Amino acid sequence: MGKLFRKSLIRTDIESCWAFFSSPTNLSKITPKDMSFVIKKFDGQFMYEGQKIEYLLKPIFGIPFTWITLIESVKINSEFVDRQVKGPYKIWHHRHIFKETKEGIEMIDMVHYKLPLGIFGKLTEIIFVNKKIKKIFDYRELVIQKYFAEN
Repeated sequence: MGKLFRKSLIRTDIESCWAFFSSPTNLSKITPKDMSFVIKKFDGQFMYEGQKIEYLLKPIFGIPFTWITLIESVKINSEFVDRQVKGPYKIWHHRHIFKETKEGIEMIDMVHYKLPLGIFGKLTEIIFVNKKIKKIFDYRELVIQKYFAEN
């Protein structure tokens, strides 16, 4: 199973940080443009436990996928967990943690993922997907830092 652990410092207060990350519409702002990310179904509300959000994106080789995310848990101003219920991965589990510090908000992303298709999926993960996920989170980091520096 693939894993990603990312820690970053966001120079803002917890309320501003939470407001940004708890709005599913902001996901399109922090997703690389080449993934053609579009929200298809969304109830328009800020994130809540049990919420499902449907996206269309092209994460691998420009192939379109429908991705449905379930928000498994929410602790306001602290953390939330989303899990893919439909999409390109066999498993996608993403825990977002927010901690107040003297310098700002420490944001931690913990992602566990696995592709389908057995050994072929594992080889694809090792050769391509691990690097792609790192690139996506590198992009997110740049956009998030720029957004909070300007707001």
